[in-house]
Amino acid sequence: MSKHSSVVYRTVSDVRGPIIVVENTHHVAYNEVVKILAPNGDLLTGTVLETGRGRAVVQVFEGTSGLDTDTTAVRFTGETLKLPVSMDILGRVLDGSSRPLDGGPPLHAEDRWDIYGSPINPYARQYPRQPIQTGLSVIDGLNTLVRGQKLPIFSGAGLPHNRIAAQIVRQAKIPGQEEEFAIVFAAMGITATEAQYFISSFEKTGALDHTALFLNLANDPAIERIITPRAALTAAEYLAYEADMHVLVLLTDMTNYAEALREISAARSEVPGRRGYPGYLYTDLSMIYERAGRIRGRKGTITQMPILSMPQDDMTHPIPDLSGYITEGQIIVSRSLHRRGIYPPIDPGPSLSRLMKEGIGEGMTRFDHKEVQAQLYYGYSEGRDLRDLVAVVGSEALTDRDQKYLKFADEFEQQFIDQGEYEDRSFEETLDIGWKLLSEFPERELKRCDPETIAWAKERGVYTPP
Repeated sequence: MSKHSSVVYRTVSDVRGPIIVVENTHHVAYNEVVKILAPNGDLLTGTVLETGRGRAVVQVFEGTSGLDTDTTAVRFTGETLKLPVSMDILGRVLDGSSRPLDGGPPLHAEDRWDIYGSPINPYARQYPRQPIQTGLSVIDGLNTLVRGQKLPIFSGAGLPHNRIAAQIVRQAKIPGQEEEFAIVFAAMGITATEAQYFISSFEKTGALDHTALFLNLANDPAIERIITPRAALTAAEYLAYEADMHVLVLLTDMTNYAEALREISAARSEVPGRRGYPGYLYTDLSMIYERAGRIRGRKGTITQMPILSMPQDDMTHPIPDLSGYITEGQIIVSRSLHRRGIYPPIDPGPSLSRLMKEGIGEGMTRFDHKEVQAQLYYGYSEGRDLRDLVAVVGSEALTDRDQKYLKFADEFEQQFIDQGEYEDRSFEETLDIGWKLLSEFPERELKRCDPETIAWAKERGVYTPP
Protein backbone atom coordinates (compact mmCIF):
# COMPACT_ATOMS: atom_id res chain seq x y z
CA MET A 1 0.00 0.00 0.00
CA SER A 2 1.27 3.45 -0.92
CA LYS A 3 2.39 5.81 1.83
CA HIS A 4 0.01 8.31 0.22
CA SER A 5 -3.04 6.07 0.78
CA SER A 6 -3.75 7.76 4.13
CA VAL A 7 -4.15 11.18 2.46
CA VAL A 8 -7.78 12.33 2.20
CA TYR A 9 -8.62 14.83 -0.54
CA ARG A 10 -11.54 17.25 -0.34
CA THR A 11 -10.70 18.86 -3.66
CA VAL A 12 -13.45 17.49 -5.93
CA SER A 13 -13.91 20.12 -8.66
CA ASP A 14 -16.48 18.45 -10.91
CA VAL A 15 -19.21 15.81 -10.69
CA ARG A 16 -20.82 14.65 -13.94
CA GLY A 17 -22.46 11.35 -14.84
CA PRO A 18 -20.41 8.57 -13.22
CA ILE A 19 -17.27 10.76 -13.09
CA ILE A 20 -15.69 12.98 -10.44
CA VAL A 21 -12.57 15.11 -10.93
CA VAL A 22 -10.14 15.50 -8.02
CA GLU A 23 -7.62 18.36 -8.04
CA ASN A 24 -4.17 18.81 -6.43
CA THR A 25 -3.45 15.07 -6.31
CA HIS A 26 0.00 13.53 -5.84
CA HIS A 27 1.45 10.14 -6.87
CA VAL A 28 -1.88 8.78 -8.16
CA ALA A 29 -1.70 5.83 -10.59
CA TYR A 30 -3.89 4.78 -13.52
CA ASN A 31 -6.45 2.08 -12.52
CA GLU A 32 -5.83 2.77 -8.81
CA VAL A 33 -8.74 1.93 -6.49
CA VAL A 34 -10.39 4.94 -4.86
CA LYS A 35 -12.59 5.14 -1.76
CA ILE A 36 -15.13 7.98 -1.73
CA LEU A 37 -16.98 9.15 1.40
CA ALA A 38 -20.30 10.68 0.32
CA PRO A 39 -21.89 13.58 2.25
CA ASN A 40 -24.56 11.17 3.58
CA GLY A 41 -21.88 8.87 5.04
CA ASP A 42 -21.98 6.15 2.35
CA LEU A 43 -18.60 4.68 1.38
CA LEU A 44 -18.32 4.32 -2.40
CA THR A 45 -15.63 2.75 -4.57
CA GLY A 46 -14.10 3.99 -7.79
CA THR A 47 -11.11 3.62 -10.06
CA VAL A 48 -8.76 6.14 -11.65
CA LEU A 49 -9.41 6.57 -15.37
CA GLU A 50 -6.92 9.36 -16.00
CA THR A 51 -4.24 11.12 -13.99
CA GLY A 52 -1.62 13.79 -14.57
CA ARG A 53 -0.64 17.37 -13.72
CA GLY A 54 -2.08 17.09 -10.23
CA ARG A 55 -5.52 16.04 -11.45
CA ALA A 56 -7.31 12.68 -11.30
CA VAL A 57 -10.45 11.59 -13.15
CA VAL A 58 -12.29 8.94 -11.13
CA GLN A 59 -15.10 6.64 -12.25
CA VAL A 60 -17.46 5.86 -9.34
CA PHE A 61 -18.84 2.31 -9.42
CA GLU A 62 -22.11 3.12 -7.67
CA GLY A 63 -22.70 6.38 -9.57
CA THR A 64 -22.31 9.96 -8.34
CA SER A 65 -25.84 10.62 -7.02
CA GLY A 66 -25.56 12.56 -3.75
CA LEU A 67 -21.93 13.62 -4.27
CA ASP A 68 -20.95 17.30 -4.29
CA THR A 69 -17.83 19.42 -4.70
CA ASP A 70 -17.83 20.78 -1.13
CA THR A 71 -17.92 17.87 1.33
CA THR A 72 -17.10 14.71 -0.68
CA ALA A 73 -13.90 13.09 0.64
CA VAL A 74 -11.62 10.99 -1.57
CA ARG A 75 -8.82 8.59 -0.63
CA PHE A 76 -6.53 6.84 -3.13
CA THR A 77 -5.66 3.36 -1.83
CA GLY A 78 -2.42 2.80 -3.76
CA GLU A 79 -3.70 -0.55 -5.08
CA THR A 80 -5.32 -1.71 -8.30
CA LEU A 81 -8.42 -3.92 -8.43
CA LYS A 82 -7.51 -7.48 -7.46
CA LEU A 83 -9.38 -10.77 -7.69
CA PRO A 84 -9.12 -13.33 -4.84
CA VAL A 85 -8.07 -16.53 -6.62
CA SER A 86 -8.26 -20.19 -5.63
CA MET A 87 -9.86 -23.40 -6.93
CA ASP A 88 -12.95 -22.44 -4.89
CA ILE A 89 -13.91 -20.03 -7.67
CA LEU A 90 -15.36 -22.98 -9.63
CA GLY A 91 -19.03 -23.50 -8.89
CA ARG A 92 -19.52 -19.87 -7.80
CA VAL A 93 -21.88 -17.20 -9.15
CA LEU A 94 -20.40 -13.70 -8.79
CA ASP A 95 -21.24 -10.18 -9.90
CA GLY A 96 -18.95 -8.15 -12.14
CA SER A 97 -16.91 -7.00 -9.14
CA SER A 98 -16.50 -10.61 -7.90
CA ARG A 99 -18.97 -10.31 -5.03
CA PRO A 100 -21.05 -13.48 -4.40
CA LEU A 101 -24.54 -13.64 -5.92
CA ASP A 102 -25.17 -17.23 -4.85
CA GLY A 103 -25.60 -16.62 -1.12
CA GLY A 104 -22.19 -18.16 -0.42
CA PRO A 105 -19.25 -16.65 1.48
CA PRO A 106 -16.80 -14.21 -0.12
CA LEU A 107 -14.20 -15.83 -2.36
CA HIS A 108 -11.47 -17.72 -0.55
CA ALA A 109 -8.11 -16.20 -1.48
CA GLU A 110 -4.96 -18.26 -1.91
CA ASP A 111 -3.63 -15.17 -3.66
CA ARG A 112 -4.90 -11.87 -5.06
CA TRP A 113 -4.25 -11.16 -8.74
CA ASP A 114 -4.45 -7.83 -10.55
CA ILE A 115 -7.51 -8.04 -12.85
CA TYR A 116 -5.79 -6.01 -15.57
CA GLY A 117 -3.22 -8.77 -15.97
CA SER A 118 -0.56 -8.43 -18.64
CA PRO A 119 -0.44 -9.48 -22.30
CA ILE A 120 1.24 -12.75 -23.17
CA ASN A 121 4.78 -12.23 -24.44
CA PRO A 122 4.61 -13.19 -28.15
CA TYR A 123 7.90 -15.11 -27.78
CA ALA A 124 6.35 -17.25 -25.03
CA ARG A 125 3.26 -18.10 -27.08
CA GLN A 126 2.75 -21.54 -28.57
CA TYR A 127 0.58 -22.11 -31.63
CA PRO A 128 -2.95 -23.31 -30.73
CA ARG A 129 -3.34 -27.08 -31.08
CA GLN A 130 -5.87 -29.82 -30.22
CA PRO A 131 -9.68 -29.46 -30.37
CA ILE A 132 -12.39 -28.55 -27.87
CA GLN A 133 -15.67 -30.40 -28.45
CA THR A 134 -18.72 -28.13 -28.11
CA GLY A 135 -21.28 -30.83 -28.94
CA LEU A 136 -22.65 -28.66 -31.79
CA SER A 137 -22.10 -30.33 -35.18
CA VAL A 138 -22.02 -27.08 -37.15
CA ILE A 139 -19.07 -25.90 -35.03
CA ASP A 140 -17.29 -29.20 -34.35
CA GLY A 141 -17.65 -30.54 -37.88
CA LEU A 142 -17.12 -27.42 -39.99
CA ASN A 143 -15.43 -24.78 -37.81
CA THR A 144 -13.66 -26.68 -35.06
CA LEU A 145 -12.63 -24.74 -31.96
CA VAL A 146 -8.95 -25.20 -31.10
CA ARG A 147 -7.33 -24.89 -27.66
CA GLY A 148 -5.75 -21.45 -27.32
CA GLN A 149 -7.88 -19.93 -30.09
CA LYS A 150 -10.01 -16.76 -30.06
CA LEU A 151 -13.20 -17.60 -32.00
CA PRO A 152 -16.00 -15.01 -31.69
CA ILE A 153 -19.71 -15.59 -32.32
CA PHE A 154 -21.27 -12.78 -34.40
CA SER A 155 -25.01 -12.53 -33.82
CA GLY A 156 -27.84 -9.99 -33.98
CA ALA A 157 -30.61 -8.62 -31.80
CA GLY A 158 -33.29 -11.22 -31.10
CA LEU A 159 -31.17 -14.18 -32.21
CA PRO A 160 -30.53 -17.05 -29.75
CA HIS A 161 -26.83 -16.40 -29.07
CA ASN A 162 -27.37 -16.69 -25.32
CA ARG A 163 -29.00 -20.10 -25.76
CA ILE A 164 -26.06 -21.18 -27.92
CA ALA A 165 -23.61 -19.87 -25.30
CA ALA A 166 -25.43 -21.75 -22.53
CA GLN A 167 -25.40 -24.96 -24.58
CA ILE A 168 -21.66 -24.64 -25.19
CA VAL A 169 -21.11 -24.17 -21.44
CA ARG A 170 -23.17 -27.29 -20.69
CA GLN A 171 -21.54 -29.48 -23.32
CA ALA A 172 -17.97 -28.27 -23.96
CA LYS A 173 -15.27 -30.78 -23.11
CA ILE A 174 -11.94 -32.19 -24.15
CA PRO A 175 -12.69 -35.86 -24.87
CA GLY A 176 -10.79 -38.05 -22.44
CA GLN A 177 -9.59 -35.09 -20.36
CA GLU A 178 -12.85 -33.85 -18.81
CA GLU A 179 -11.32 -33.59 -15.33
CA GLU A 180 -8.75 -31.04 -16.59
CA PHE A 181 -11.37 -28.79 -18.21
CA ALA A 182 -13.07 -25.69 -16.77
CA ILE A 183 -15.27 -22.91 -18.07
CA VAL A 184 -15.35 -19.23 -17.13
CA PHE A 185 -18.55 -17.51 -18.25
CA ALA A 186 -18.92 -13.72 -18.11
CA ALA A 187 -22.16 -11.96 -19.05
CA MET A 188 -22.27 -8.17 -19.39
CA GLY A 189 -25.32 -5.93 -19.45
CA ILE A 190 -27.84 -8.78 -19.31
CA THR A 191 -31.35 -8.69 -17.81
CA ALA A 192 -32.28 -10.37 -14.53
CA THR A 193 -34.32 -12.91 -16.53
CA GLU A 194 -31.30 -13.83 -18.64
CA ALA A 195 -29.13 -14.12 -15.53
CA GLN A 196 -31.63 -16.50 -13.94
CA TYR A 197 -31.76 -18.54 -17.15
CA PHE A 198 -27.98 -19.02 -17.14
CA ILE A 199 -27.84 -19.93 -13.44
CA SER A 200 -30.71 -22.44 -13.53
CA SER A 201 -29.50 -23.97 -16.83
CA PHE A 202 -26.03 -24.64 -15.43
CA GLU A 203 -27.28 -25.83 -12.03
CA LYS A 204 -29.77 -28.34 -13.48
CA THR A 205 -27.19 -29.99 -15.74
CA GLY A 206 -24.31 -29.94 -13.24
CA ALA A 207 -22.26 -27.67 -15.52
CA LEU A 208 -21.90 -25.14 -12.70
CA ASP A 209 -19.57 -27.52 -10.83
CA HIS A 210 -16.76 -26.82 -13.32
CA THR A 211 -17.80 -23.24 -14.18
CA ALA A 212 -17.07 -19.82 -12.68
CA LEU A 213 -19.95 -17.46 -13.47
CA PHE A 214 -19.58 -13.66 -13.57
CA LEU A 215 -22.86 -11.77 -14.12
CA ASN A 216 -23.13 -8.03 -14.71
CA LEU A 217 -26.75 -6.87 -15.01
CA ALA A 218 -28.06 -4.10 -17.24
CA ASN A 219 -28.78 -1.88 -14.22
CA ASP A 220 -25.29 -2.32 -12.77
CA PRO A 221 -22.75 0.50 -13.16
CA ALA A 222 -21.04 0.91 -16.54
CA ILE A 223 -17.58 0.66 -14.96
CA GLU A 224 -18.49 -2.77 -13.58
CA ARG A 225 -19.20 -3.82 -17.18
CA ILE A 226 -15.61 -2.83 -18.01
CA ILE A 227 -14.26 -4.82 -15.07
CA THR A 228 -16.32 -8.01 -15.62
CA PRO A 229 -14.38 -9.59 -18.54
CA ARG A 230 -11.07 -8.68 -16.90
CA ALA A 231 -12.04 -10.36 -13.62
CA ALA A 232 -13.25 -13.42 -15.57
CA LEU A 233 -9.99 -13.65 -17.53
CA THR A 234 -7.97 -13.31 -14.32
CA ALA A 235 -9.88 -16.31 -12.92
CA ALA A 236 -9.15 -18.19 -16.17
CA GLU A 237 -5.44 -17.37 -15.96
CA TYR A 238 -5.27 -18.75 -12.42
CA LEU A 239 -7.05 -21.97 -13.42
CA ALA A 240 -4.88 -22.40 -16.55
CA TYR A 241 -1.44 -21.40 -15.33
CA GLU A 242 -1.58 -22.36 -11.65
CA ALA A 243 -3.99 -25.33 -11.73
CA ASP A 244 -2.87 -26.63 -15.19
CA MET A 245 -6.44 -26.72 -16.53
CA HIS A 246 -7.72 -26.16 -20.07
CA VAL A 247 -10.12 -23.23 -19.74
CA LEU A 248 -12.81 -22.04 -22.15
CA VAL A 249 -13.90 -18.43 -21.60
CA LEU A 250 -17.23 -17.20 -22.99
CA LEU A 251 -17.87 -13.44 -22.94
CA THR A 252 -21.39 -12.19 -23.74
CA ASP A 253 -22.16 -9.57 -24.93
CA MET A 254 -19.07 -7.64 -26.05
CA THR A 255 -21.38 -5.07 -27.67
CA ASN A 256 -22.71 -4.15 -24.22
CA TYR A 257 -19.10 -3.88 -23.06
CA ALA A 258 -18.23 -1.51 -25.93
CA GLU A 259 -21.35 0.58 -25.22
CA ALA A 260 -20.16 1.01 -21.62
CA LEU A 261 -16.74 2.03 -22.92
CA ARG A 262 -18.41 4.63 -25.16
CA GLU A 263 -20.49 5.92 -22.23
CA ILE A 264 -17.39 6.42 -20.08
CA SER A 265 -15.52 8.00 -22.97
CA ALA A 266 -18.34 10.52 -23.46
CA ALA A 267 -18.37 11.32 -19.74
CA ARG A 268 -14.64 12.08 -20.01
CA SER A 269 -15.34 14.43 -22.97
CA GLU A 270 -12.98 12.48 -25.21
CA VAL A 271 -12.94 13.07 -28.96
CA PRO A 272 -15.08 10.25 -30.42
CA GLY A 273 -13.99 7.92 -33.20
CA ARG A 274 -16.14 5.78 -35.52
CA ARG A 275 -19.84 5.90 -34.52
CA GLY A 276 -18.99 7.63 -31.26
CA TYR A 277 -16.77 4.85 -29.90
CA PRO A 278 -13.44 5.94 -28.44
CA GLY A 279 -10.42 5.90 -30.73
CA TYR A 280 -8.75 3.31 -28.49
CA LEU A 281 -11.55 0.72 -28.95
CA TYR A 282 -9.24 -1.57 -30.98
CA THR A 283 -6.52 -1.40 -28.30
CA ASP A 284 -9.02 -2.00 -25.52
CA LEU A 285 -10.59 -5.03 -27.21
CA SER A 286 -7.18 -6.48 -28.03
CA MET A 287 -6.19 -6.27 -24.33
CA ILE A 288 -9.11 -8.60 -23.61
CA TYR A 289 -8.86 -10.96 -26.59
CA GLU A 290 -5.09 -11.37 -26.43
CA ARG A 291 -5.28 -12.85 -22.94
CA ALA A 292 -6.22 -16.15 -24.61
CA GLY A 293 -3.59 -18.60 -25.79
CA ARG A 294 -1.02 -21.24 -24.92
CA ILE A 295 2.23 -20.42 -23.14
CA ARG A 296 5.41 -22.35 -23.76
CA GLY A 297 6.20 -24.64 -20.83
CA ARG A 298 2.71 -24.39 -19.31
CA LYS A 299 0.25 -27.27 -19.47
CA GLY A 300 -2.91 -25.16 -19.15
CA THR A 301 -4.52 -23.19 -21.98
CA ILE A 302 -7.09 -20.40 -22.35
CA THR A 303 -9.54 -20.48 -25.26
CA GLN A 304 -11.92 -17.60 -25.82
CA MET A 305 -15.36 -17.31 -27.45
CA PRO A 306 -16.53 -13.69 -27.28
CA ILE A 307 -20.13 -13.11 -28.38
CA LEU A 308 -21.08 -9.90 -30.23
CA SER A 309 -24.61 -8.81 -31.15
CA MET A 310 -24.11 -6.72 -34.29
CA PRO A 311 -26.29 -3.58 -34.43
CA GLN A 312 -28.60 -3.87 -37.49
CA ASP A 313 -26.76 -7.16 -38.31
CA ASP A 314 -23.96 -4.99 -39.71
CA MET A 315 -20.62 -6.81 -39.89
CA THR A 316 -18.89 -3.52 -40.78
CA HIS A 317 -19.92 -2.03 -37.42
CA PRO A 318 -16.78 -1.11 -35.42
CA ILE A 319 -17.21 -3.85 -32.79
CA PRO A 320 -17.37 -6.92 -35.12
CA ASP A 321 -15.05 -5.22 -37.60
CA LEU A 322 -12.26 -4.65 -35.08
CA SER A 323 -12.89 -8.00 -33.36
CA GLY A 324 -12.39 -9.73 -36.71
CA TYR A 325 -8.89 -8.24 -37.00
CA ILE A 326 -7.85 -9.48 -33.56
CA THR A 327 -9.43 -12.95 -33.49
CA GLU A 328 -8.97 -16.09 -35.58
CA GLY A 329 -12.25 -16.47 -37.42
CA GLN A 330 -15.93 -16.01 -36.67
CA ILE A 331 -19.11 -18.03 -36.13
CA ILE A 332 -22.07 -16.30 -37.81
CA VAL A 333 -25.59 -16.65 -36.36
CA SER A 334 -28.02 -16.37 -39.29
CA ARG A 335 -31.36 -14.57 -39.12
CA SER A 336 -32.69 -16.46 -42.16
CA LEU A 337 -31.92 -19.87 -40.61
CA HIS A 338 -33.53 -18.70 -37.36
CA ARG A 339 -36.70 -17.68 -39.22
CA ARG A 340 -36.88 -21.18 -40.72
CA GLY A 341 -36.78 -22.75 -37.25
CA ILE A 342 -33.22 -24.12 -37.49
CA TYR A 343 -31.36 -24.27 -34.15
CA PRO A 344 -28.57 -23.42 -33.69
CA PRO A 345 -29.00 -21.01 -36.64
CA ILE A 346 -25.27 -20.91 -37.42
CA ASP A 347 -24.50 -20.30 -41.10
CA PRO A 348 -21.48 -22.37 -42.22
CA GLY A 349 -21.04 -20.23 -45.36
CA PRO A 350 -19.49 -17.06 -43.87
CA SER A 351 -18.34 -18.81 -40.68
CA LEU A 352 -14.65 -19.60 -40.42
CA SER A 353 -12.22 -21.11 -37.92
CA ARG A 354 -8.79 -20.13 -39.23
CA LEU A 355 -7.01 -22.56 -36.91
CA MET A 356 -9.26 -25.57 -37.55
CA LYS A 357 -6.55 -27.45 -39.46
CA GLU A 358 -4.44 -27.50 -36.26
CA GLY A 359 -7.16 -29.26 -34.25
CA ILE A 360 -8.50 -32.00 -36.50
CA GLY A 361 -7.31 -35.26 -37.98
CA GLU A 362 -5.79 -38.51 -36.78
CA GLY A 363 -5.29 -38.60 -33.01
CA MET A 364 -7.35 -35.43 -32.46
CA THR A 365 -10.82 -35.87 -33.99
CA ARG A 366 -10.73 -38.46 -36.80
CA PHE A 367 -8.53 -38.97 -39.84
CA ASP A 368 -11.38 -38.27 -42.33
CA HIS A 369 -12.46 -34.98 -40.74
CA LYS A 370 -10.89 -32.60 -43.27
CA GLU A 371 -12.28 -34.51 -46.26
CA VAL A 372 -15.79 -34.71 -44.81
CA GLN A 373 -15.73 -31.00 -43.95
CA ALA A 374 -14.59 -29.98 -47.45
CA GLN A 375 -17.20 -32.19 -49.15
CA LEU A 376 -20.04 -30.97 -46.93
CA TYR A 377 -19.09 -27.34 -47.58
CA TYR A 378 -19.05 -27.96 -51.33
CA GLY A 379 -22.40 -29.74 -51.34
CA TYR A 380 -24.12 -27.11 -49.21
CA SER A 381 -22.76 -24.18 -51.22
CA GLU A 382 -23.88 -25.84 -54.49
CA GLY A 383 -27.36 -26.43 -53.07
CA ARG A 384 -27.67 -22.82 -51.87
CA ASP A 385 -26.62 -21.48 -55.27
CA LEU A 386 -29.29 -23.65 -56.90
CA ARG A 387 -31.94 -22.25 -54.55
CA ASP A 388 -31.25 -18.84 -56.03
CA LEU A 389 -31.50 -20.28 -59.54
CA VAL A 390 -34.82 -22.01 -58.77
CA ALA A 391 -36.25 -18.68 -57.62
CA VAL A 392 -35.63 -17.39 -61.16
CA VAL A 393 -36.22 -20.33 -63.54
CA GLY A 394 -38.15 -22.84 -61.42
CA SER A 395 -37.14 -26.34 -60.30
CA GLU A 396 -38.29 -27.97 -63.58
CA ALA A 397 -35.23 -26.56 -65.34
CA LEU A 398 -32.81 -28.42 -63.05
CA THR A 399 -30.94 -31.60 -64.00
CA ASP A 400 -31.09 -34.74 -61.84
CA ARG A 401 -27.67 -33.82 -60.43
CA ASP A 402 -28.91 -30.34 -59.54
CA GLN A 403 -31.99 -31.81 -57.86
CA LYS A 404 -29.74 -33.94 -55.64
CA TYR A 405 -27.73 -30.90 -54.50
CA LEU A 406 -30.92 -28.92 -53.88
CA LYS A 407 -32.28 -31.75 -51.72
CA PHE A 408 -28.91 -32.10 -49.97
CA ALA A 409 -28.94 -28.43 -48.86
CA ASP A 410 -32.34 -28.90 -47.18
CA GLU A 411 -31.35 -32.16 -45.48
CA PHE A 412 -28.01 -30.70 -44.39
CA GLU A 413 -29.80 -27.89 -42.56
CA GLN A 414 -32.39 -30.21 -41.01
CA GLN A 415 -30.08 -33.04 -39.95
CA PHE A 416 -26.56 -31.60 -39.57
CA ILE A 417 -27.04 -27.96 -38.49
CA ASP A 418 -30.33 -28.44 -36.64
CA GLN A 419 -30.11 -30.24 -33.31
CA GLY A 420 -31.78 -30.16 -29.93
CA GLU A 421 -30.82 -27.60 -27.29
CA TYR A 422 -29.80 -30.45 -24.98
CA GLU A 423 -28.43 -32.73 -27.72
CA ASP A 424 -24.72 -33.29 -27.24
CA ARG A 425 -22.95 -34.83 -30.26
CA SER A 426 -19.44 -36.23 -30.22
CA PHE A 427 -16.96 -35.66 -33.07
CA GLU A 428 -17.61 -39.24 -34.15
CA GLU A 429 -21.39 -38.75 -34.30
CA THR A 430 -21.01 -35.46 -36.18
CA LEU A 431 -18.78 -36.99 -38.86
CA ASP A 432 -21.03 -40.04 -39.22
CA ILE A 433 -24.03 -37.74 -39.81
CA GLY A 434 -21.96 -36.00 -42.47
CA TRP A 435 -21.26 -39.30 -44.27
CA LYS A 436 -24.93 -40.31 -44.14
CA LEU A 437 -25.89 -37.01 -45.79
CA LEU A 438 -23.21 -37.52 -48.45
CA SER A 439 -24.82 -40.89 -49.23
CA GLU A 440 -27.18 -38.81 -51.41
CA PHE A 441 -24.36 -38.69 -53.98
CA PRO A 442 -22.55 -41.40 -55.98
CA GLU A 443 -18.81 -41.79 -55.49
CA ARG A 444 -17.93 -39.77 -58.58
CA GLU A 445 -19.40 -36.64 -56.92
CA LEU A 446 -17.18 -36.92 -53.82
CA LYS A 447 -14.20 -35.21 -55.46
CA ARG A 448 -12.86 -33.87 -52.15
CA CYS A 449 -12.61 -37.31 -50.55
CA ASP A 450 -9.82 -39.83 -51.11
CA PRO A 451 -11.05 -43.14 -52.66
CA GLU A 452 -9.51 -45.03 -49.72
CA THR A 453 -11.45 -42.86 -47.28
CA ILE A 454 -14.68 -43.49 -49.20
CA ALA A 455 -13.99 -47.25 -49.12
CA TRP A 456 -13.41 -47.04 -45.35
CA ALA A 457 -16.72 -45.18 -44.87
CA LYS A 458 -18.53 -47.80 -46.97
CA GLU A 459 -17.05 -50.60 -44.91
CA ARG A 460 -18.26 -48.91 -41.68
CA GLY A 461 -21.70 -48.55 -43.20
CA VAL A 462 -21.89 -44.77 -42.81
CA TYR A 463 -21.65 -44.07 -46.55
CA THR A 464 -24.31 -45.92 -48.54
CA PRO A 465 -24.46 -44.37 -52.03
CA PRO A 466 -27.44 -44.93 -54.35
